[in-house]
Amino acid sequence: MPPHTLRAVIVDDEELARGFLRELLQAHPEIEIVAECANGFEAVKAIAETTPDLLFLDVQMPKLDGFEVLELIDQTLQTPPVVIFVTAYDQYAMRAFDAHAVDYLLKPFSAERFGKALERAKSRLGERRIPVELAAGRAPAERPQRIVVKDGTRVHVIPLDKLDYVEAQDDYVALHSGGRSHLKQQSIASLEATLDPARFVRIHRSAIVNLERVARIEPYGKESRIAILNDGTRLSVSRSGYARLLEAMGDSQGNRNVTR
Repeated sequence: MPPHTLRAVIVDDEELARGFLRELLQAHPEIEIVAECANGFEAVKAIAETTPDLLFLDVQMPKLDGFEVLELIDQTLQTPPVVIFVTAYDQYAMRAFDAHAVDYLLKPFSAERFGKALERAKSRLGERRIPVELAAGRAPAERPQRIVVKDGTRVHVIPLDKLDYVEAQDDYVALHSGGRSHLKQQSIASLEATLDPARFVRIHRSAIVNLERVARIEPYGKESRIAILNDGTRLSVSRSGYARLLEAMGDSQGNRNVTR
């Protein structure tokens, strides 16, 4: 084995695609494949166990997509791997580079193109750049439709249409869905940036609410207000939050649930 072996993990739900990468890597003995995964859940587990230097990652996969895999490993690894996306879809390229991927290989690609991606990866490995918040700055069409939360060895997937409201708790957010709560290490501001403002409104510095869950808004004291959700939950509404709520509810519901 070469003295400077790089450890790699291949993640793709297609066996043929994984086999093609294996063949290409045979010409690069400095790279050792330490795991192959057919879906996102397998990938998160394998990456945590093997701590690879390099990750070949598909985008569209069952259970968790490639961006969700990166988000989860970024929460658990001090030094995440350098990422090369390998996909048949070109529409995710901007998101890939926002996530600090070193390259974006669009299937089908040649051995020469693969070699160039590897050279970029080796160069990046000297920098060891850690991915930042992956979802920030996404175009509206690219907004996620679910949130993934790692809880020990378990992973919870919360569809956004099931998310009732969010509360800030120090460096975490509490995601409330169907009577259950899940803690995720993320700032409420960065989570807000990923959510569709037509569906989710920041009603307070420490709360975001799903508009569809708001039953009514009532006065609370002289200048305060509360939002009462369909399940009876009561959330404080700030002055600026009330303005945002009025605007959003006016667009979608004609203010019929608002008590001024």
